[in-house]
Amino acid sequence: MNRKFLASVILGATMAGTSALTGALTPKEKVAAVQDKFDLDAMIPKRFGNWTVDDTVVPLTPDETQKELIATLYDQTLARTYVNDAGQRVMLSIAYGGDQSKQLQLHLPEVCYVAQGFDMVHDEKGELATHYGNVPVKRLVARQNARNEPITYWVTIGDKAVMSGLGQKYQRFLYGLTGKIPDGMLVRVSTIEADEHNAYRVQERFVNQMLDAMSPKGRMRLLGAATGKS
Repeated sequence: MNRKFLASVILGATMAGTSALTGALTPKEKVAAVQDKFDLDAMIPKRFGNWTVDDTVVPLTPDETQKELIATLYDQTLARTYVNDAGQRVMLSIAYGGDQSKQLQLHLPEVCYVAQGFDMVHDEKGELATHYGNVPVKRLVARQNARNEPITYWVTIGDKAVMSGLGQKYQRFLYGLTGKIPDGMLVRVSTIEADEHNAYRVQERFVNQMLDAMSPKGRMRLLGAATGKS
């Protein structure tokens, strides 16, 4: 048999096998398709503790390019500003995507704030202590001219709260091994304040009061079933 012909046959068989294996390992089943439907606007209370919605202040609004990307990545978004009796304000932004495949990943605040002209002057990993377990979070400070905005956010992939970046990728990989595509959520709270440490304390108190006012199912949506407790 001609060596070139034999090599071609072997190469063709190898490529066919690789293609078949890739197809077999490509996740196809969306977890979101078999879960109970929910509505972010209804799930998050507009009044809890001493916090109420303040419609006069709008959280950071994405530009037109960002809006197109958000529409592609997310099935639901929520943006509200809350104010308490002391006049403190917390901006809440939640984005949910039912398809967290490689092509459709959560759009992180580090990216979207910088894309809108902010400087990221602080970036650290941490944990947010809640009454339902500790949540891995990122704490940022975004600055634009006189606006100083401390930010806390966390990410869930499927049923687990994970650290953004490698944590997201690893969780997607684990789901991929089962042939499933996980859903995902990004929860962000921020305040406009010069003192970032005080801002983070206010944000932690706000999050805990919000979680306490939610249903057990709603809390698990926000925290991940592996973290959230009823």
